[in-house]
Amino acid sequence: MNASESVVTEYLRGLAASHPEVIEFNSEARIVQRKLLPVQPKVGLISGGGSGCEPMHSGYVGFGGLDAACPGEIFTSPVPAQIMAATERAESGRGVLYIIKNFGGEVMNFGLSAEIMKRKGIEISKVLVNDDCSFPISQFDRRRGLGATILVEKIAGAAAQRGDDLAQVTSIAKKVVTNSRSFGVAFNSCTTPKLGHPNFEMPEDEFDIGVGIGGDRGHSRSKMVSANKIAEILIEQPVLELELAIGKKIILLISGLGSTPSIELYTLSGIIQDKLASVGTVVARSLVGNFITSLDSFGVIATFLVADDELLELFDSPIDTPALRWGN
Repeated sequence: MNASESVVTEYLRGLAASHPEVIEFNSEARIVQRKLLPVQPKVGLISGGGSGCEPMHSGYVGFGGLDAACPGEIFTSPVPAQIMAATERAESGRGVLYIIKNFGGEVMNFGLSAEIMKRKGIEISKVLVNDDCSFPISQFDRRRGLGATILVEKIAGAAAQRGDDLAQVTSIAKKVVTNSRSFGVAFNSCTTPKLGHPNFEMPEDEFDIGVGIGGDRGHSRSKMVSANKIAEILIEQPVLELELAIGKKIILLISGLGSTPSIELYTLSGIIQDKLASVGTVVARSLVGNFITSLDSFGVIATFLVADDELLELFDSPIDTPALRWGN
């Protein structure tokens, strides 16, 4: 990078320059927005959060996804001015849905922006993503928004694109959250641009259990184990809470945290699918790659969404964004 102070802006410029037919970077408002406005009025979708977790959220702006995204500084919430600018860009007469990860700054700033936008006459709805089941049920309010965020953006984006109203899009987004669980592990700490070295040291033969995407430590630490055991750790709590068993269909998202090789991600995906098959759960769709990261962390987040036919149909529908692209 050139300088820690400019790394986010230079990333956003590069992202827009690489996908000029899909998105544009509004440098004045500091948001990423769809290049072409919808042909017909539709529910607008926006989200945002600290940078360093790319391609979230800016990579999911486009047809069938978000209408605008608000990137904050590294691991820092976007400010209300960004959120309000994104709201005005996304509004086409049918209201705007805020997709908010359960982090204090994001909850506060999106909430404040929603109240201001409502006073300006824009209908606002909100969904809180809190799929992180590494926190126990007794600490439910601490559960962070992780991989389910991408699934909400994809599926709710498809519902908005097909013409659903704000209440319907919100209901589908909440359904995705309710039926999703995520769990993460990491084998090192990330290096933030301003700090210039890992946030904390970790012995080479240990790993953190229950990590998020903000460069923080997990809830516990263990000696290194095999890929089979890692897979068991990743699925244990999601399987329990989602009651995965015979007849359940899921969408499986396996995301590296920035530095995890594809060979290891696909190894874990295969093991996890085998373990789910052993209890009768069908992996109907899967995504493997870097979808929600933490700078250069070496680790993985596994997300499980119990999906009915409607959610699968919406997941399959066309999307054209920098990070996700399929269909006509």
